[in-house]
Amino acid sequence: MYIATMLEALIKGIALGFMLSISVGPVIFSIIKQSISNGYKGGIAFILGVSVSDISLVVVSQLFTELFRTILTYRTPIGVGGSVMLIVMGIYVLFFKKSTANEEGQLAIVSMRKRDYAKIFATGFFMNILNPAVFAFWLIIATSVVSYDFSYRVSMFTAALIVVFFMDLLKVWGAAIIRKKLTPTAIHRINQLSGLILIGFGIALLWGTIWKMEG
Repeated sequence: MYIATMLEALIKGIALGFMLSISVGPVIFSIIKQSISNGYKGGIAFILGVSVSDISLVVVSQLFTELFRTILTYRTPIGVGGSVMLIVMGIYVLFFKKSTANEEGQLAIVSMRKRDYAKIFATGFFMNILNPAVFAFWLIIATSVVSYDFSYRVSMFTAALIVVFFMDLLKVWGAAIIRKKLTPTAIHRINQLSGLILIGFGIALLWGTIWKMEG
């Protein structure tokens, strides 16, 4: 019985992980953009920030469910802050992010410092944690399994987080392969598209937040 219960928890966790990893949102496009613009190390730094924010949300939702609900009462300022962050990042990527080329006209490898990786990590962390949809996702899941024992919840959430992380690694790996075949001009176009997507998501999130306020 115990083995069957744990197997059920793992299956649920894997399913949740795939659901979250394939959901369309600003994070998935940012993972690809970071990997293409800054190489696989930049992409890994970004997904580590996303993963740490997910882990933080899971821990808070499990240990402090009521606190998590209280935080959600501030969904409006969180939504506004997150949308503004996305719009600002989108504007920067669209208009100011540049790709450098070497003498052969190929994409130059930019030297990254530890603080640069720290900035990318922080970007991933805050982009994910300031998304009200992510808050709601983990709260709904946490509420649905609140009556299950601790080992069941640990197994399910651990499986989900591992799946999400490895799916993000695949995105980084794929983008790193594509990066080698792209010219600076092509990457510049990708950055512009990514900037437009970020701005679009930010405006949509801001519009949704304002609409709920008026409702």
